[in-house]
Amino acid sequence: MAPKGKSKKAATAKGKTRPMVQEQAPVRQEAGASSAVMGYLPNDTPPMGQMVLLGFQHVLTMFPATVLVAALCGFHVGTVLTVSGLGTIVALLLAKWQIGKFIPLFYGSSFSYIAAYQAIAIAMTGSAPAFGVPLPDEVLSTIQAGIVVTGVFNILFGLLIRALGKDKIDMVLPPVVTGSVAAIIGFGLAFAAVGQMANANYLVALVTLLVTILFSVYLQNRGFLGMIPVLLGAVVGYVFSMIVDPNPSQFQPMADAAWFAIPHFTFPAFSGAMVVTAIFSVSIMAIATIPESTAHLYQISLYVDRLAEDTGREKYELDKNIGFNLILDGIDDTIKGLTGATAGTNYGENNSLMAITRNYSGPALVAAGVIAILLGFVGKLAGLVQTVPLAVSGGLAIYLFGVIGMQGIALMQEHKVSMFDPRNLAIGAVIMIVGIGGNIGFPGGFIPVTIPGIFPSGLPAIATAAVLGILINAIFLIFKPRN
Repeated sequence: MAPKGKSKKAATAKGKTRPMVQEQAPVRQEAGASSAVMGYLPNDTPPMGQMVLLGFQHVLTMFPATVLVAALCGFHVGTVLTVSGLGTIVALLLAKWQIGKFIPLFYGSSFSYIAAYQAIAIAMTGSAPAFGVPLPDEVLSTIQAGIVVTGVFNILFGLLIRALGKDKIDMVLPPVVTGSVAAIIGFGLAFAAVGQMANANYLVALVTLLVTILFSVYLQNRGFLGMIPVLLGAVVGYVFSMIVDPNPSQFQPMADAAWFAIPHFTFPAFSGAMVVTAIFSVSIMAIATIPESTAHLYQISLYVDRLAEDTGREKYELDKNIGFNLILDGIDDTIKGLTGATAGTNYGENNSLMAITRNYSGPALVAAGVIAILLGFVGKLAGLVQTVPLAVSGGLAIYLFGVIGMQGIALMQEHKVSMFDPRNLAIGAVIMIVGIGGNIGFPGGFIPVTIPGIFPSGLPAIATAAVLGILINAIFLIFKPRN
């Protein structure tokens, strides 16, 4: 890892020197006769009042997605909030300690693991998790084993990148593999999303879906509201449901919940019939989160360095820390797996918020982590989540799961993956058909190929598809086709 301590002065292209990163108040420099540039770089510490408000804004941004994953998959909402804040703080402080500067990222719940969680829940309980209702501890503990291994996988991957370089790793996991896996994660959940709507009030589900889409499109680039379209869609759907399909008992879970509640922590179990299935199903999904995390680092590095240029300060060049960033991802997942929270990823939503506000302050993100931890102790929040009607969650799921799938396609477009190349066609075709067909066509998403003591319920379709894609790509690497 990079040495600790402050760096020396660096020469500019013109031979001049500029002071390296320092912790200070907001930067402000005249950028012309009538304009000024303001913002916080990662090592800047805002005044206490501003830091709390900026931290709260971060929490509002990450809250909808982080809580939604917990509610969809049967995790304890309070635990997920608390550990998301803890994981974020640990990652920030480790970065400051090791490389001398904060890497300003917030770690919330990743959507990439939803299919794996639901498959394990179905295999162990016979049904998918009810929205907002926590799974039994033994099911969570089994899933946690997979999340811990995911953390170890990310750490090892980060170390490999630091040792070999990103180009070598991209050969093993090219965009056609990572993009196709990301796509099947979303599309493989299509039946589950439509099923939620079919078993609830159609009108409420459709209204929720439509308003969420409209908010996403028409509020884009409209400030903070443009960053929470899912939350706004959920609120509209919730209110509409109370009008057209009132249910007096709907609010009982919130009424019964205490204001103060200690988060429900569980510990991973590395024994039991389903543990190997859980480890295989969950950990392999890191294939989808690795490129996502790397893209987020590139994005935030670009904006941070632009602010540094605009204010006459030294660039941070955070994008040189790809391997270390994945190590931080792994540490975050390990913490979450050990305590009972959903596997995480650094959030593009919070990156967008920082780009809009030009607030990249690491201390402000630490404040956000503290606020998230405290919110985890508010029992009424978990009760409120349980009052969300199935029709509302179904409408949201159709949009969200579809977006996950489309993002996989976007990843391949971004990297200009040619679908006229028979190698790419072969890899993508196998991943898509095995992953989507297996997840939708068989109960729980398990292909009926059982291995006693290892895969008693069958092979997890999405994870199996990912491994097949990697193996086919490896064949092409070893036995190179003639061009």
